[in-house]
Amino acid sequence: MSASSPAPGAQQQRLAAYLDSLARAAGHADRTAPLESYCTGLLLPGERKSVEPMAARLAPGDVRRVHQSLHHFVANAPWTDEALLETVRQYVLPVMERKGAVVAWIVDDTGFPKKGTHSVGVVRQYCGQVGKQENCRVAVSLSVATEQASLPIAWRLYLPEIWAQDHKRRAEAGIPPEVSFATKPAIALGQIRQAVEEGVSRAPVLADAAYGNDSQFRDGLSKLGLEYIVGIQSSTTVWGPGQAPLPAKRWKGQGRPPGLLRRDKHHQPVTVKELAQGLSPRAWKSICWRQGVKRKLCSRFAARRVRVAHRDYWRSKLPPEEWLLIEWPAGESEPTKYWLATLPTNIRLAELVKLAKHRWIIERDYEELKQELGLGHYEGRGWRGFHHHATLCIAAYGFLVAERSRFSPSARAGGLELRAPKLPSDLVPRGRPRARRTAQPGLDRHAPHPAR
Repeated sequence: MSASSPAPGAQQQRLAAYLDSLARAAGHADRTAPLESYCTGLLLPGERKSVEPMAARLAPGDVRRVHQSLHHFVANAPWTDEALLETVRQYVLPVMERKGAVVAWIVDDTGFPKKGTHSVGVVRQYCGQVGKQENCRVAVSLSVATEQASLPIAWRLYLPEIWAQDHKRRAEAGIPPEVSFATKPAIALGQIRQAVEEGVSRAPVLADAAYGNDSQFRDGLSKLGLEYIVGIQSSTTVWGPGQAPLPAKRWKGQGRPPGLLRRDKHHQPVTVKELAQGLSPRAWKSICWRQGVKRKLCSRFAARRVRVAHRDYWRSKLPPEEWLLIEWPAGESEPTKYWLATLPTNIRLAELVKLAKHRWIIERDYEELKQELGLGHYEGRGWRGFHHHATLCIAAYGFLVAERSRFSPSARAGGLELRAPKLPSDLVPRGRPRARRTAQPGLDRHAPHPAR
């Protein structure tokens, strides 16, 4: 039998071995059964992946006991998310790399609309899922990506400052004392630093302008020896090709010798938008970077070597040159996207564009994690439960990524060789769509009740 046509039962054997390695990472024999049940519940068919509906699918004749077991495991058990995610990475990443090397580390965040004010981290803030300011919580993630696949390897809730300083809410949500306020770029940089320390295969870091605008984030990547290609705003100032700030004034022999770079009213940097609009028509090239659903994805791009001008008047040495990549689609009145990149000087424009656009791959991850694996379905309010549920969703997703890399690109949650007992006709667990007292995504819930 060929590798592309595995023997019956082989998938269940691989899943069992995978879950066994995760159970060892969870650190206690009593956690083995609920971990295996929770991950299996996430992979089984079902519209709702919160605790009670999964318990009903896993054990329709014993819902209350299984519900309590799963709830304790995800909300209260003190296993370590980082240890479990490391085990997931060690299993999945080598399988991914059989089809190609890691080409990027991708930073992103995702939002979860949530009503009420008691669930950990919930405030009114920008939520990408709805595309506007909304009551929600946001988590920051780091993913590793090959050309064909990607996997989140780090995950942490962004804790707004109002939460970080509220001792009562911190206690109620079980926020660890060592967790303090940190910006999203600072959280991401910490995740990246940890990945470097753990020896994850290095690759350029990709991030959107929410991270790329932060000069400390970019400097932190460079200090870690990592290349990057990150989005920036059109108002970012740079010195164009061949330009630089003025050198320090000449010392006149008295006082401390001047050492800082300078500007004057005749010698100023320009915004990246101004630079782009000043380029000649010949500077723009049409580049296609991948095949979309219906057609190739193409646009017009230009790239120039620049020096970032942000507060360089406090520098004594010239900032290094880096690439400014600009996208100006045909028919648009002005450029639409800008990136800074520390990639090699001899990189081709098409390669630069392809890498900048590779962030799209994690959109697929989040779509499946949310729609198929219930990433946003956790109904508890606490810090530990929120992170434990996300870790287990990523663990279940990691198995799917490995299966696709081995055999079938079409492997999906709900479509594996897994079978669940048939539900009793009179069982209506909370969370079932359109049922009475339905648990909608994002609603605050009180302590779990026995199944009705």
